[in-house]
Amino acid sequence: MKKHFLGLCAALALAGASGAEADTIKVGIVAPFSGPFAIYGKQFKEGLEVFVKDYGTKAGAHDVEFVYKDSTGPNPDVSKQVTQELLIKDGVKYLGGYVFTPNALAVAPLITQSQTPTVIFNAATSVITKKSPFFVRTSFTLPQNSGPMADWAIANGIKTVVTAVTDYGPGVDAEKTFIKEFEAKGGKIVDKIRMPIKTTDFAPFMQRIKSDAPNALFVFIPAGPTAFSFTKSYSDNGLKAAGIQFLGTGDVDDETTLQALGDAAIGIKTAYPYSAAHKSALNDKLIAELAALHPDSKANFATVDAYDGAYVLYKMIAAAGTDGDAAIKAAKGLKWESARGPVSIDANNRSITENIYIREVAKNAKGELENKEIFTFKDVPDLGQAK
Repeated sequence: MKKHFLGLCAALALAGASGAEADTIKVGIVAPFSGPFAIYGKQFKEGLEVFVKDYGTKAGAHDVEFVYKDSTGPNPDVSKQVTQELLIKDGVKYLGGYVFTPNALAVAPLITQSQTPTVIFNAATSVITKKSPFFVRTSFTLPQNSGPMADWAIANGIKTVVTAVTDYGPGVDAEKTFIKEFEAKGGKIVDKIRMPIKTTDFAPFMQRIKSDAPNALFVFIPAGPTAFSFTKSYSDNGLKAAGIQFLGTGDVDDETTLQALGDAAIGIKTAYPYSAAHKSALNDKLIAELAALHPDSKANFATVDAYDGAYVLYKMIAAAGTDGDAAIKAAKGLKWESARGPVSIDANNRSITENIYIREVAKNAKGELENKEIFTFKDVPDLGQAK
C-alpha cells in the first residue's frame, strides 16, 4: 500500500510538472453523471455552459477546457479513481464538482499531494476545507443553513422540534448546529432521528414524528429522489394535516422536487442561499440563458454553485496559471455579485460567505410553485468554522 502511494505521488508530481506553460488549462469536473443522483452532474454541466456563454473559454492568457468524469453517486472509491485519472492521464491543473462529502474527503490527500486547486460545487460538511489547503467551496455548509433556520423558528413561535437527518457528515452537521442554536434560545428538542443514506421508506419515521407531536420537524435530506420521497411521505402520513411544520435546509429543490410534489409542498419552509424566485437582474439573466440553452431545465442551487465555481476557477487561472499556491491565494477574500446575491470567499477557511434566505413554498402569479424568499440573514459565514 505504501509503495503504491509513493508511486502515485511520483506520478502526480510528474503530471504537475508537465505542460506548465501550456496555453490550454484543463479543469476536471467530478460529479455523478449516471445513477439516481445524475441530476447533479447535469446541473453542474449546464451551469458551466451558461458561464462559458457569458465569459467565453479564456481566463487571462489561458484557454480553459472542462473534462468531465462520472463519480456515479456517493462513492468515495470511484471518486478517488476518476480524480487520479484526471490528474495523471488527462493532465488537469484544476478540479471542481464533488457532490457528496465522503467523495470530497476521499480525494483530499490527492489534492494536497498534487497541489491542485479544487473548487467544491456542493459537498456541504463544514470540515471539508480543513482537509486540504487546496479546497475552496462555492456552495454552502449545513451549519450555514441550520443556524439561521433555528433562529427563525424561535422568532416565529416554534418551541418544540423533532430533528430528522440523513446519517452522514452533512446531516450530522445540520442536526448539531440546529439543536445548539435552538436550545440556546429556549427551544426544546423532542426527539432526534438519524436515517441511513439509502433509506427509501420513510413511513416508520413519519409515524414516530407524528406520535412525538412537535410544533415542527427539522430535516436534512440530500436533494433529489430521496428528498422527494421524504417530503411526499410527510404529507401522505398526515404530518402536515396535524399542523407539524416542515423546516428544511433546501431539500425542496426548484428542479428535482418542488413541481413534482404539487400543492402538498405549499407552506414548507427551508433555509438556503438560493431560490430560482430570487429577485435580481443577474438571476433573471441566468434563468433566461439556461432556458435558451436547455429549455427543459430549471435553475437551482447546483446550477448556481457550478456557475460561481467557474467564476472562482477563472479568477484563479487568470491570476496564477498552473501555480497552485498562487491560485489559492488569489481565491482568498474574493468578492463578487452572484445570481444568489453578494458572496465572498473567506480568507481563513476558504468557504463561502453569503445570504441565507428563509423560503416558503407558495404559488406565484402564474400559479406555479416557487420557493418564495420571506426573510434574509445577511452575510452568513460557515458557522461550523466561525470563531
